[in-house]
Order: sequence, then C-alpha cells, then structure tokens
Amino acid sequence: MEYIPAKTIVTRTKASGSWFGIDYNMNIYRGCCHGCIYCDSRSGCYQIEEFDRVRAKQDALRIIRDDLRRKVRQGVVGTGAMSDPYNPFEEELELTRHALELLEAYGFGAAIATKSSLIERDIDILKGIASQAPVLCKVTVTTCDDSLAAKVEPGAPPSSRRFDTVARLRQAGLFAGILLMPVLPFLEDTEENVLGIVREAKRAGARFIYPAFGMTMRDGQREWYYRELETRFPGQGLAQTYARRYGRRYECASPRAAKLWERFSAACDREGILYRMQEITRGYRTGYEDAQLRFP
Repeated sequence: MEYIPAKTIVTRTKASGSWFGIDYNMNIYRGCCHGCIYCDSRSGCYQIEEFDRVRAKQDALRIIRDDLRRKVRQGVVGTGAMSDPYNPFEEELELTRHALELLEAYGFGAAIATKSSLIERDIDILKGIASQAPVLCKVTVTTCDDSLAAKVEPGAPPSSRRFDTVARLRQAGLFAGILLMPVLPFLEDTEENVLGIVREAKRAGARFIYPAFGMTMRDGQREWYYRELETRFPGQGLAQTYARRYGRRYECASPRAAKLWERFSAACDREGILYRMQEITRGYRTGYEDAQLRFP
C-alpha cells in the first residue's frame, strides 16, 4: 500500500444536503481496483494517475478525527463517491471501519456507497451510529445478470452477492437499498434487466432503488470506456454506436430512458420501494430531527 499526503479528509459538500441529504464527503482511499469500465472517476478532470491502483491517505484517522472535532455542526458524512471504501485492502487495513467508529464517537451520521460485501463486517458499528444518527447504505447494482456484471465490473462481487448484502443490511435493521447507476445504453437498458433488479431488490428487502437510465462520459474516461467495449464485446460495434449517438456529450441518456422510467416507477410503486431522491432522504433521516437538534 502506498500512502499519499492529505491535509483534510472530511469536507463540506458543495451543495449540502442535495445528494441523499449528505452534508460532508470523506474519501480515505484514492483509486479503485473494481475495474468498472464505465467509472466517471477515471475522467481527466480528477487527475488520478494509475486509477486502478489503490492508495490510502497518510495518517487518515488522525486527520478525520481532527476534521470532525472542528465541525461546528454535525451531519451525515458520505463516503464512496470517488473510490470504494471497501476495496480489498480495507479488509486488513480497516481504515473505513475505524473512520466509522470516529463518526459514531462524534455523533455524525453515515451514507455509504459500495459494491463490496465487506460492508457486512461493519454492521455492528453502523447499528451503533444508527442508534443516534442517520445511516444510509447504498449498494450499486447495474445489472441482475452476473455474467454481464463480470464484464463491466470485473473486480466487484457478482450482482447476486450484492443483493445478498442488501438483505443482510436490512436484516440488521439498517436503511439499505440499490444505486441503479449507471444503466449502460445498448448493454443494460432493457426492461428485462431493470425489472429484474426491482424484483431482486424486493426479495432482498431493499427500501429504495435510485436509478440513472444512462451514463456520463468525459475526456479520459470516454476513451477508456470505448477501448474496453471493443475488448469485452468484440464485433458488436458498440464504441461506434456510442460515438455516433453521443459524440462528445457528457450526459448520455439511454434512448429507452422514458419507457424504462415508466415501467420502473410503476414496478417500484407496486412493491412499495422508494425511488425518488427526496423520499429516500426523508426516509432514512426520519426520526432523528427531534432527537438530534444539532443536525442540519
């Protein structure tokens, strides 16, 4: 493990509360080894060299402790935006686990985004945090087909394993659900896939599914994605299809987005699964406003 210097780790979000009600961001690691072919964090604007190589921030736990002590107001700390907090090195290093312990000690909530089943290890701490502050567990699933997931997310656990993780988090009483994003155009944007995810999420007891029927592409990441499409799906002409339809656009919505949203939202309504940002945020923060007067 290579350690890189950092001055601060827990930072205020630019638009506080707008993304799942998160007030602060916390990224302990830099880079990711899941190898997802679509990852926006590969984009040149983030200037992350050797993105597939995971590095940790030096003296992270002391910095996080000092950051939390200096905060005027408590709030929900999100992690997993730029790199998965439960990469394979975390199993031994336990930096994410100890950071969660600090959140609990200082009365902060937690919102975690991950593809890893390793989050199950920290259910005990997450339950401790939830006893006094909001906790949101977001497990990313983009396809219910394990064979397709192995091609587009080769270093992550199979989708079926991730549904099991949601089930275990829910059995522990935690507010957990699915991040259905991205939904890759011409690969994952079928009714069969989207409704299959709703079906498996229901079986797992997921409280929510938050979707994005499409993807984003920026310089650096776009070129990587096209090369991976040609390698993993040879002879299908997917890179050319993307280039013709989207050009240099950043937001690349599925051509089926409107129809998918119609079928998806109807299925979620039938199953009692939340899918709108405001409803999800309200759901996991409900019950903490009065008890935690210092929470924004």
